[in-house]
Amino acid sequence: MSAPSRSRLGWWAYVAALAVAVAVIGATFLDLLALGLFGYYATRPVYDRLDGVVDSDHLAATLTVLTVLVPVFLVAIYAGLQIARQVRRRFDQGVVAALNSRLTHLDAVPRWLWTDPQRLLANPPSLTRLSNLLSGPGLERLLGLLGTVFDTLLLLGLATALAYALLRYDDALAEAFARTLGGPETTVYAYGLAVDDDLESIFFGNLLFVLVMSVISTAAYAATNAFAPPGLHVPLVLPLGFLTGVASLIPIVVGKVVYLPVVGYLGLSAMASGGRGLGFVAAALVGYVLVLDVLPQTFLQPYVTGQQLNTIVLLFAYILGPIFFGWYGFFLMPIVFVLVIEAVRVVLPDLLHGEPLDRSADVAEDTGASPADLSEDADDGSSGEDGSSAPQD
Repeated sequence: MSAPSRSRLGWWAYVAALAVAVAVIGATFLDLLALGLFGYYATRPVYDRLDGVVDSDHLAATLTVLTVLVPVFLVAIYAGLQIARQVRRRFDQGVVAALNSRLTHLDAVPRWLWTDPQRLLANPPSLTRLSNLLSGPGLERLLGLLGTVFDTLLLLGLATALAYALLRYDDALAEAFARTLGGPETTVYAYGLAVDDDLESIFFGNLLFVLVMSVISTAAYAATNAFAPPGLHVPLVLPLGFLTGVASLIPIVVGKVVYLPVVGYLGLSAMASGGRGLGFVAAALVGYVLVLDVLPQTFLQPYVTGQQLNTIVLLFAYILGPIFFGWYGFFLMPIVFVLVIEAVRVVLPDLLHGEPLDRSADVAEDTGASPADLSEDADDGSSGEDGSSAPQD
């Protein structure tokens, strides 16, 4: 084996080792990557329009993150906190009482510790007394809660930073992608372009649909309270409206997982008051079905969410994702589905038939983006120094 061959083999081994390291690290932070990619693709159309107005990638990315992504995360945090607070107040009194009973050892702290703390310096407690004071299930739960809050804020902060970085440097990344893979005439470039367009269609549609349905759902719950008899009010109108908007992303399921429990709550309240108001509850159910079920499935969802992917595909992606991966599977599984679908459409037919790979996709043409059309659109757009175009709109 010649020296150049050994050198080339060594470099391939080095690159393979780096790829393994990147894969291991990426698998550890799948939740961060999925949430960051969602933030990038969901806000990229907004960034493109702002970039054309302010003529600054840095300013456009900053405005996009601050005006779109950060408010969405803040509303999600607020909704979660309000719902958790309401659940604890209404249904978790036994747990709260048990927790308070386990914290009674704090009453053993001498009162002089608060009124005359200098005595602590003159007579410091022993290590055993100090460990007893700073131990117990109550303190462990408090530390666990603080740890969860910190981890959540850290995850959202890093995901926001990742989305900002992708928005800020997507042109450079696209140019590097095109140069590495050989330019727009390659099959892998067409495959990447189709995946890129599908993900933008899905996630931007997701964000837009959540915002629209959250407003509609909040208005529906507020209207219920405006016309409801005494004692039949919907609690937590804003958080429930936001959750209904998120649940409406799932085709066929839409807002049923939220508004049906709301109707059940109203029905139980009406029965507790002697059955008065059951007619109003039935009318509210009909209104919810029409406004939060028929309206999104018939008119909004087909035109807003995932315009280029079949709704049945999205249904399986959204349902199986959280089951297989956890909460972040809601964002990760659609990415996996898009990668698989575009590989089947663009690459697999020619591989199976032993034909040369080309940029066309003639399998399930109504399922995803057309690589040929996307490449033509990219060729009409901006190009790098070598004439290669960026794999995005």
